Amino acid sequence: MKKTKKEAVVVREFETTIQPKNGWFDLQLKEMWKYRDLIFLFVKRNFVSQYKQTVLGPAWALIQPLLTTFVFTFVFGGIAGLAPGGVNSFLYYLCGTILWTYFGTSLTMISSTFITNSNILGKVYFPRMVMPVSTVITNLISLGIQFVFFLLVWLFFLLTGEGMAPNLHLLWLPLLVIQTSFLALGFGIIISSLTTKYRDLSMLVTFGVQLWMYATPVAYPASMFAGSRFYDLFWCNPMAPIVETFRYALLGPGAAQLRLPYLLLSNVVTLVVLFFGAVLFNRVEKNFMDTV
Repeated sequence: MKKTKKEAVVVREFETTIQPKNGWFDLQLKEMWKYRDLIFLFVKRNFVSQYKQTVLGPAWALIQPLLTTFVFTFVFGGIAGLAPGGVNSFLYYLCGTILWTYFGTSLTMISSTFITNSNILGKVYFPRMVMPVSTVITNLISLGIQFVFFLLVWLFFLLTGEGMAPNLHLLWLPLLVIQTSFLALGFGIIISSLTTKYRDLSMLVTFGVQLWMYATPVAYPASMFAGSRFYDLFWCNPMAPIVETFRYALLGPGAAQLRLPYLLLSNVVTLVVLFFGAVLFNRVEKNFMDTV
């Protein structure tokens, strides 16, 4: 039976051609945009499953960083006396904790993308990068909840005159969050690509993230390293200038330092890590089912 022209056109509209990725740099970013609805579905699934069958639900997004902030305030601010003077210690540690929690949680979750989702990835085709991207966005929702709470505390202490000096660098906050997302995504997909072959890395991620936190000015101010021979090396940590700039914008120069050259270096490192991670992820995803 011969098809009419109209029927032939309808058939072609719903044709989808799936081709293997041949080149290292065949990232197919346009395809990611076509699957944006799937990203939304994964975000919804991740957020719901994260707090499903819990009594407090999304309140855990606040409780976890709050507990960490209380510990830091008591141990590092009260006992060790590391919090800078002139700024409320609780607010100081809360500011750094919420940003680091977002970075650390995203990095940890993305690093196990292939392993935790192997049952889905082996059944149906979609761009594999959809899953780590959806993880970053899911954790961004938790960050939004935490930041709203932080703003309420921040406004309270601002009105009571706690010596804070917020400035126009507040406009940089969205860019700092985006950079943190890219950095977590870049390192996360690099680790997830390597864990398909070397499972030992997945065991070390949580421990490595904790060590990284103590190499970042979350529990202490960067001014501690002033005059030290490790000062430049300390600032080469890409998260150090991000956290310090985040605090500088919200709390003022009394709480943190603004080092633009190191922040620029952090941006460069972020882009390099993200690009290298995307290329490696693209290369590994073709045959990951043989090694997972």
